[in-house]
Amino acid sequence: MTAWYPGASRMTLQPEASQQPAIRPTQMIVHSIVAPWTPRRLYEYWRDSTSLESHFGLGYDGSLGQYLPVTTRADANASANRRPDGTGAVSVETASNTSASDPWTEQQVEALIRLGVWLHQVHGIPLRICRTPDDPGYGWHRLHAAWSTGGTACPGAARVTQFREVVFPGIAARATGQTTTPGRAPEEDDMALSDEDVARIAAAVWRTDGILRSPSTAAEGNTHWTADSYLRNLHSLVRGLPEAAARQVALYKDTRLDPRDARQMWDDAASPHHTWQFRPDGSERDAWGLLTATAAEVAALRSVVATLAAGGGLDAAEIQAAAEAGARAFASELGRELTDGRG
Repeated sequence: MTAWYPGASRMTLQPEASQQPAIRPTQMIVHSIVAPWTPRRLYEYWRDSTSLESHFGLGYDGSLGQYLPVTTRADANASANRRPDGTGAVSVETASNTSASDPWTEQQVEALIRLGVWLHQVHGIPLRICRTPDDPGYGWHRLHAAWSTGGTACPGAARVTQFREVVFPGIAARATGQTTTPGRAPEEDDMALSDEDVARIAAAVWRTDGILRSPSTAAEGNTHWTADSYLRNLHSLVRGLPEAAARQVALYKDTRLDPRDARQMWDDAASPHHTWQFRPDGSERDAWGLLTATAAEVAALRSVVATLAAGGGLDAAEIQAAAEAGARAFASELGRELTDGRG
């Protein structure tokens, strides 16, 4: 069983390669080096500047360097470096920008897939994402807290998404004789949703609390509203408009009142549901602003639901992005439409 990957350039770190204890590799963990380095530059850093090291270094162009045999401990994964039973992780550092916010290049994705397949075929790493810190499989540095000494965001959000949706599916497909195109996740067959699935999704979308901030008119201490609450509030606002309009017309038609007196009576009697201009004490928005903001929140939810329906599997940052995009687009459209009839 070879401990040196034939697809990498060998750059042996000494004395680590000769002196560090042996491991039985059961995991592959990917990292971002937070620098746009080549495998040679990373080797020089490991050799000259630190007592840490990884097994592999991957450049933007897909070039791969190997610094230690995969059967020798490398000190990049905290508790996963070597366990009491002799198992340990194979660590792969990858070139990135200086904030580790960029995705892997297509060349890097292809190199990671090839290395992952080799580790499965030669060293028996199972084709699954590591379920626990000790579970054999594949993962990224921040996947489990035990894999770092003080917490980490490595390898960055963009690369975590790539690993889950492109790299690991590519490893699994290639290792089992299927094919996959780097940069795109394998397509899955559509499955019809059951009535129970639809009801569960609807309940999660409309009744989940703690995500949407409540409007300024909410009761003190009620910091968040469900989507259902927002929709009911919007419905209440709209239902109150015909009554408000009719009342104002009646006041102006009352010949016993001077129009200015009627207007003053109307203003004195107005409530948040009966006039666009009413502004509660301490509120930053009048009724018009409240309606527009509420409609935007509903549009944001629709955007999230549409995104879930199209692809599923969103994390918190992706849900926030979809919600903000839907809110901006719908608020702009609603503002134009309602302004035309606002008078």
